[in-house]
Amino acid sequence: MLLTVRDLAVSRGGLIALSKVSFALAPGRTLVLRGANGIGKTTLLRTIAGLQPAAAGQIEAASESIAYASHADGVKLALSVSANLSFWSAIFGTGKAATAEAMQRMNLTSLADRPAARLSAGQKRRLGLARMLVTGRPVWLLDEPTVSLDQESVALFADVLRDHLGAGGAALIATHIDLGLPEAAILDLTPYRTAPHQMATPGFDDAFGDAFSDGASR
Repeated sequence: MLLTVRDLAVSRGGLIALSKVSFALAPGRTLVLRGANGIGKTTLLRTIAGLQPAAAGQIEAASESIAYASHADGVKLALSVSANLSFWSAIFGTGKAATAEAMQRMNLTSLADRPAARLSAGQKRRLGLARMLVTGRPVWLLDEPTVSLDQESVALFADVLRDHLGAGGAALIATHIDLGLPEAAILDLTPYRTAPHQMATPGFDDAFGDAFSDGASR
């Protein structure tokens, strides 16, 4: 398994949001998180990504195997499209070829020299998702990845995701959009919701802000 979660409890604002969450992701598999707004999908993804500690339970994954894309695009507005991706490819050691391929796969090649500040919302989102390609990591955690994307771009990303899975990767996705992945399993988080009065350790996640919320971890 690329990712195994056992009896995981996650907290938000000092309160337990979800508890006893368990699942496993094998190579080539996708798990889609479902549940009402505010149920804790983002909190669960952030915890698995290592951006805040778990309140209980275990997360098992190989070191540096997980990449996370949050609601935000995670781009540096002063840098060009190519410079943004080159920055991340340097961080992850994947090289110039990975940058070029990511731009091509997410239809950004013609925008390579454009500053990110001058991109449309959809173009920024495609750039944020292209970053996942340059991480070289097998487990993708994706929080509403299709926000701001038009139908054509959703299809483009779905193709990229299918290729990632076909190459032995895996994905954990919070989305209400059908990405055309018939093999994807659904995990409804409703049964794991915890009563709102249940407290985590005081100040448990207060020190873990959004400073790294758009990066990749583990």
